[in-house]
Amino acid sequence: MSDGRVTLERVDGVGVITIDRPAKLGALTLAMYDELGAAFAEVRDDPGIGVAILTGTGDRAFCVGADLGESIPALASGRFDIREWDAAHQKHTRLEKPVIAAVNGLCLGGGFEIVLSTELRIAAASAVFALPETGVGVVPAGGTLARLTRQIPYPWAMELMLLGTRIDAATALRYGILNRVVPDAELQEAAWAMARRVLELSRTAVATVIRSVRELGALPLDAAFDREAELGQQAFTSPDAREGLAAFAARRAPRFPSGAG
Repeated sequence: MSDGRVTLERVDGVGVITIDRPAKLGALTLAMYDELGAAFAEVRDDPGIGVAILTGTGDRAFCVGADLGESIPALASGRFDIREWDAAHQKHTRLEKPVIAAVNGLCLGGGFEIVLSTELRIAAASAVFALPETGVGVVPAGGTLARLTRQIPYPWAMELMLLGTRIDAATALRYGILNRVVPDAELQEAAWAMARRVLELSRTAVATVIRSVRELGALPLDAAFDREAELGQQAFTSPDAREGLAAFAARRAPRFPSGAG
């Protein structure tokens, strides 16, 4: 029986995903990786959820990555294929609802990698980030080798991945890893304020933005412009767009058919 778990709670249109293993600083067991992937899938498939908040229990750690006593030995011995963690790291994801990472305390290794899979990121001022994998002979292959140089400048990304440098929340903000840093006591409030703002928006438009960013970055520029036009046309001709424009003209709040607003 695992002494940790990943839970999903539904609250007023928000899916709250919690890494719940404070005694081990949120270290993920094999079972918890499966639970996290399943939680993302539930958020994707539940029409009652428009946005998710991902956080950790307690104030000492968000997540310090894989459990070194179980998960890493399983990988190192060849008994386990790292691709089985793809769902937890949101590789090949079809989740087109924003995930807001609310990062408290230590955010290391796989925990940091999971944050890099999210769309919006808020950290407590005391949060600490690092990718220490090379120091133990492994690499940050939970999406980071592919993602990090696409998200932040190359020299900073390489320092984090090669040297395992620890950075504080203010530095992570300066690097462009975070949207904002808040006092520790305000972390959950800030995440909920952002989630409520997402719920005011058109789900069709939000999903189109997420899908577009994922698709277009891998295309040559001319092809990206063509695909952008296709996706944009779908959004501009959607029921949500008709309602949004009507609401703007009438100077009222929109009531989007997609469920938000």
